[in-house]
Amino acid sequence: MIRKGLTMKVYEDMHEEYEKRHREIWPEMVEELKRHGAHNYSIFLDKETSTLFGYLEIEDEEKWSKMPATEINQKWWEYMEPVMETNPDNSPISKELIEVFHMD
Repeated sequence: MIRKGLTMKVYEDMHEEYEKRHREIWPEMVEELKRHGAHNYSIFLDKETSTLFGYLEIEDEEKWSKMPATEINQKWWEYMEPVMETNPDNSPISKELIEVFHMD
């Protein structure tokens, strides 16, 4: 497994809505994530800074790199655009983090 960490930003007044949308995540979105090799996916919120920290494990970088182009992912990005900082294509503005420590 390849471990990935990233940060994103949710709008300060949209914390509850962001959480609600993820509690109600579409089953077809979850299935697509799994089809693209995602496992053990968590997102954490720092309410003081509105920073999101995402952690997931993937099977393969090439397989994972195809996820953004899927129809369901594009719909999800459009759905999430009003609640978080996004790029012009509606993808979340995110910063990939470099792993500096891991313990099993």
